[in-house]
Amino acid sequence: MSKNHFETEAIRAQLERSQFQEHSTPLYLTSSFVFEDAEEMRAAFSEENQRNIYSRFSNPNTTEFVEKVVQMEGAEDGYAFATGMAAVFSTFAALLSSGDHIVSARSVFGSTHTLFTKYFPKWNIETSYFDINKLEEIESLIQPSTKILYAESPTNPGVDIIDLELLGEIAKKHNLLLVIDNCFATPYIQQPIKFGADLVIHSATKLMDGQGRVLGGVVVGNSDLVREIYLFSRNTGPALSPFNAWVLSKSLETLTVRVEKHCENALKLAEFLENHSEVTKVKYPFLKSHPQFEIAKKQMKLGGNIIAIEVKGGLEAGKKFLNSIKMCSLSANLGDTRTIVTHPASTTHSKLSSDEQLAAGITPGLVRVSVGLEHISDIVQDINQALTK
Repeated sequence: MSKNHFETEAIRAQLERSQFQEHSTPLYLTSSFVFEDAEEMRAAFSEENQRNIYSRFSNPNTTEFVEKVVQMEGAEDGYAFATGMAAVFSTFAALLSSGDHIVSARSVFGSTHTLFTKYFPKWNIETSYFDINKLEEIESLIQPSTKILYAESPTNPGVDIIDLELLGEIAKKHNLLLVIDNCFATPYIQQPIKFGADLVIHSATKLMDGQGRVLGGVVVGNSDLVREIYLFSRNTGPALSPFNAWVLSKSLETLTVRVEKHCENALKLAEFLENHSEVTKVKYPFLKSHPQFEIAKKQMKLGGNIIAIEVKGGLEAGKKFLNSIKMCSLSANLGDTRTIVTHPASTTHSKLSSDEQLAAGITPGLVRVSVGLEHISDIVQDINQALTK
């Protein structure tokens, strides 16, 4: 039997029905699971049989969610977390030892940057950054102790595109683990494993949920690596709750139609803003003016829902723009049904110094727009009135 299409799998991949023959997977709100006898319990804890023991380890709802993402990304195994940052931290903590080294794109989420620069050095784990516009420099940063090559694509918040195929070739050549944050693209738009990634991380809080309701994270990829992450997480406890897993699994059923509409709206807004007198720069992966347009077309099905714009007048103009927004939300989240406007320099990346912000492509007037599912005319009208003020 041939494999179903992406959107069919997202809907039809679910747990086997119980004795009640439910059509939709029910919630399994339980902290633990019971055993028939001592031998069954012993075999479960020794992993001689695959069954649920405790919801910090696994839960039917979490299992269903993870299995869907595994199928979507073309991975072997996965594990789900309470948040996206729990997924990022646990992945590195499980796979790295004191003395190891990371090579990372400079343009990463602010909290990830803080992990690399403030917390990991406590455990003698160092990070070297490469400029996303100078990928030829990556190999010069690799040391004998380098273990992981890490990147986001598209990047947060500048929506730059990194050539995943090139990263995959470099990682293979130097025997490194390639870890990609695929949050902005979702598995529908891009599957980094096809380009050589060993592990793929998502903040499921974003487009996977898509409605600003729950937090969640997931990592999928090579089964041996996931096994190490699972063992670390089983003991440290960053597990996803069954309720959030249930919500996220249901959300994946509509991922395709939601993401397609997000991208349609985002492209129309980007095209409008490209000709706006109060905007000095617009970056959107599927605009021909984007510096990495050809790479985006090679590895992405659609352009995503994030637009980066530079408001004419810098920091003060950016603040005035945000203060003039009426319909759109001012929030730090993204990937919501509702359009969200964020000023990264003063919010999501505010812990970075001015030099660090500029190195990551974050200028004082940069505004990140997470384009939602409202009617495009209403989105354009609100953004336009705020800019003209």
